[in-house]
Amino acid sequence: MKLIVAAVQDQDSDYVVSKLTEKGYRVTQIGSTGGFLRQGNTTLLVGVEDAHVETVVSLLTASTQRRMRYMPMATGTTPSGMTLYNYVEVEVGGATIFVLDVEHFEQI
Repeated sequence: MKLIVAAVQDQDSDYVVSKLTEKGYRVTQIGSTGGFLRQGNTTLLVGVEDAHVETVVSLLTASTQRRMRYMPMATGTTPSGMTLYNYVEVEVGGATIFVLDVEHFEQI
């Protein structure tokens, strides 16, 4: 048995969860925040048999998308102490997926 841990953007989470549950997979959602851009994410936990890992990863890949965002980057300060910003284009989204071995599973 495997535990799939996937961090997806909040904008994709409802669609991803609906696609997974449509196919009969049980999903636990945990609200999370990305460390680099500090934006909202949802971490999904999906327990599956080994034979279903590729199917779930394919669903995650097909159900998420990468997007371009403009993020402020401090470039200096004015003599009065105000911070000056430039905006940098960064790619966000998609999914970060971990597949972990499960030693024991029990549903109570």
